[in-house]
Amino acid sequence: MPAGKKLKILFVTSEVVPFIKTGGLADVSSALPQILQELGHQVRIVVPKYGAIDERKYKIHEVVRLKDLTTEIDKKEVVFSLRSSFLIGQKTRVQIYFLDNNDYYGSRHSLYSDPMTGEEYADNDERFILLARSIFDLIQKLGWIPDIIHCNDWQCGLIPVYLKTMYNDDPMFENIKTVFTVHNLAAQGVFPKSSFIKTGLPKNLEKESGVLQKGKMNFLKGGLLFSDAINTVSETYAKEISEDKTLGLGLFDTLSKRKKDLYGIINGIDDSIWNPETDSKITKKYSMKNLEHKIDNKKALADNFNLEYKKEVPIIGLISRLVDNKGFDLLKNAVPDLLKLDAQFVILGTGDKKYHKFLETLSSKNPNKFSCYLGFDDELAHLIEAGSDMFLMPSLYEPCGLNQMYSLMYGTVPIVRKTGGLADTVIPYNSKNEEGNGFVFEKYNAKEMVAEIKNAVKVYSSDQKTWQKIMKNGMKSNFSWLNSAKNYVDLYRKLTD
Repeated sequence: MPAGKKLKILFVTSEVVPFIKTGGLADVSSALPQILQELGHQVRIVVPKYGAIDERKYKIHEVVRLKDLTTEIDKKEVVFSLRSSFLIGQKTRVQIYFLDNNDYYGSRHSLYSDPMTGEEYADNDERFILLARSIFDLIQKLGWIPDIIHCNDWQCGLIPVYLKTMYNDDPMFENIKTVFTVHNLAAQGVFPKSSFIKTGLPKNLEKESGVLQKGKMNFLKGGLLFSDAINTVSETYAKEISEDKTLGLGLFDTLSKRKKDLYGIINGIDDSIWNPETDSKITKKYSMKNLEHKIDNKKALADNFNLEYKKEVPIIGLISRLVDNKGFDLLKNAVPDLLKLDAQFVILGTGDKKYHKFLETLSSKNPNKFSCYLGFDDELAHLIEAGSDMFLMPSLYEPCGLNQMYSLMYGTVPIVRKTGGLADTVIPYNSKNEEGNGFVFEKYNAKEMVAEIKNAVKVYSSDQKTWQKIMKNGMKSNFSWLNSAKNYVDLYRKLTD
């Protein structure tokens, strides 16, 4: 493919903002296609049409050629349609197709699990077999042949498998390449072995060297084995999962085999939403030129969390899922040491019941030091980023992480563990050359974490000149999606040239 030739990219995902969201995948699936299209490429998106998606609001309409299509899953005929609308951004609009089937999607408002029981839907295998199969009907019926099918997470894991096996000899599909992005290696789409037969895939894949993993069907493994390129959402994480058995989460052998096809591309952030100069959700807007206005946000934050505002005492913010791998086991072990520090902590999040209980007890016993909000609140998240002096992310692993990037933009100095995307974005401050934008510890233990927090608190309280320098270094960061999108285009070109 000649350099500079515009690409056709079919972007397949299980969630997209503003239509439907459970996590960061939805943000990426909205921002990246828009920027790719702004760069002149032709992008189309496919996502299931869940019951929670408002078809009148988003003007979702029938496409005659894509209506009442049929496929077979587990010896039963499944009828589906692909309906059309647009993802409308500030500078562009991207065509989006909604995979419509009432039994699998329309009758359910939730994406992957039953909101009443919290259990994953028993037929998730069939639901995402249908997503994979619908892609080939879409291409055949439209005659729009993409250069790249960009697949995301386990829900799209079977697309590269079908392409390389069942559509291998079809001239329409012979030049299509696949990129498989792993946003969350922990979610693998694991189903009983009996799910294999539902896929209709060739029998020779029903083994450990195929799409089975420890005797079970594994959708993510399929994507890892059969895609032309794999990427994850930071360079360090790509390296970690192919070099560290524990971080490979059971798929280490597959990942290390494909190491030469494994890339890391850091996510961008949407600076139309996360920018202290324009953020309408914070108490007072500010920039590097008027950092004193950040103090108004700190006062509002202290007030919001019933803490006494003290100029010389730092507020350390955390916004996170309350689970072990986000470092809450470290936090629990560190409590006696943290209580000795002259610092206040505000925590926003939801997760494991044991951590809800732990944080409620901690806050009620130490109301002048710890305060938490168990749940999620977007406005509060913005205020924590703007009002905190520091932001703590002690993760065991972190494929990309966004909060450390938001923090840097807001002049809120991150304290992080050196892993995944945290290692790629937070550089330890070096007083000799005055470079660096945060505080970093290496080993996953409470002692090292506490030492780094102490270090940060000491600089904050004794050397404001240095502190301002660290803040400003962070605020100069550029995490725009444009950089990330250009890296994706380079990867697509590597496959298509």
